Amino acid sequence: MHSRSHLFSLLLIMLLALPAGAAGVVLLHTNDTHSQLDSDASGAGGVLQRKALIDSIRAAEDDVILIDAGDVVQGSLFFKFFRGEVEYPLMDMMGYDIRILGNHEFDNGISDIAKYYRKTSGTPLSANYDFSGTELDGIFSPYTIREVKGKRIGFFGINVDPESLIDRANTGGLKFREIIPVANETAAFLKNELHCDLVVAVTHIGVVKQNEKPTDYELAAASHDIDIIIGGHSHTVITPGEDGSTPSIVLNADGNPVLVAQTGKYGKNLGYIKIDLDNPADARSFDYRLLPVTDRFAPEQLDKDIMAFLSPYRARVDSINSRVVAYADRTMDNTDRAGSLANFTADLAYAYGSHKADSLRILDPAFPTLDFALMNVGGIRMVMNEGAVTEGQILNTYPFSNHLALASVKGSDLLEALKVAARKGGESVSSQITVLADTDGQLREVLINGYPLDPDKTYEYATIDYVLGGNDDLVSLANSQLLWRDDVEVAAPILGYVEQMGRRGLVINPDPRPRFIYLSE
Repeated sequence: MHSRSHLFSLLLIMLLALPAGAAGVVLLHTNDTHSQLDSDASGAGGVLQRKALIDSIRAAEDDVILIDAGDVVQGSLFFKFFRGEVEYPLMDMMGYDIRILGNHEFDNGISDIAKYYRKTSGTPLSANYDFSGTELDGIFSPYTIREVKGKRIGFFGINVDPESLIDRANTGGLKFREIIPVANETAAFLKNELHCDLVVAVTHIGVVKQNEKPTDYELAAASHDIDIIIGGHSHTVITPGEDGSTPSIVLNADGNPVLVAQTGKYGKNLGYIKIDLDNPADARSFDYRLLPVTDRFAPEQLDKDIMAFLSPYRARVDSINSRVVAYADRTMDNTDRAGSLANFTADLAYAYGSHKADSLRILDPAFPTLDFALMNVGGIRMVMNEGAVTEGQILNTYPFSNHLALASVKGSDLLEALKVAARKGGESVSSQITVLADTDGQLREVLINGYPLDPDKTYEYATIDYVLGGNDDLVSLANSQLLWRDDVEVAAPILGYVEQMGRRGLVINPDPRPRFIYLSE
């Protein structure tokens, strides 16, 4: 393995080298690593292997700029237990030069962001978040300029619209500025006033269209002075080329090519963009690749400082990840918006919520019974594999600090939310709901307990407080009336339910039938 890894390093140096005499710069980038600090079962990802790959490129190249496009945190027990105490220092240990915020950096509130970003060694960027008067005031810059071999490269940050995505209580009063106008204004300033030879937008807005918020593709098409967009948020693997559903080249408003890059998620790829600074004008000439992060490097090539830093944190995480609590009879994919794991989550919320309503009815006989449960697929973060299910897997699957809640909602508001859910490909709803829609996502009919949804009726349901805030684009559910809120985070009752199944010898066997049904005629 030692010789293979050295051979790889030599091949990498040969592969990535520009012709002699060329003035080149390499932009390395990541996005949406989501606290996945270890390699997965196949050996993909992991901060140690990522650092070794970055170091091998730095050894081969004169000028390397390392960039992250947000959502460094949220998605493993390292963040749930230690709230950024691990991930943010690791970014500095890996030598990130430029960083922007994702939406999940806000999960523990703006104070936690300030705690770590005040002392980061990288340059934090945001051109369209106004942090004036907040705890982040003065920490973020709209842009930065790096001079490489006499050429000026301007970078600026663009962040996602927080509305219906980030809990308002966590934003600390930041003011959002519209993406496309700010991006065009900043890029024009960098190119025309500050004479940058190359302008790079580092964004966390994604390339997948799910609502009215602009995407990287729309930003590229509306731009004039942006040469490269390094993005995140949609977890998209954008491979080189101009064809297919996720091309890397988009023509701007003047008909000139813009390179749009994104690496997917969980640190399984390292984005690589090499630019000949003697001829930086045409984005089609940029050498854009995705370099897989695998276990190719030998243990002796891995960063010893990072190993030592992780060791005390890993002990607690490993103890939770290894405790088996139940068994599943199939693999359930969290990306299937109308699949088994979505159904399991909502059905469990309905069962737990109904039990709680029964208890509350002892104290108040007028407390209503529940009609259904509605959870957000975005809150389900991991695949549940067939076989042993551990405590850590449950906590990783439901990592957010949300709380189960009971609420009432008018049928008309529920209908609007389900229209949004149908356009997105489904949502996590319990078996009491059936949604019929056209293949283009236009809602046809909603049945609740076999009866058509009545816009004038009031329904009682189980959900989480995040959804009751109108988040995940389910804006109309903010009109719901809260009836009860749990004291513990949502993972606690789910873990308790799963543990009970395990003690009884029952396997997790969810209903796989979709509750959002898309009809072709």
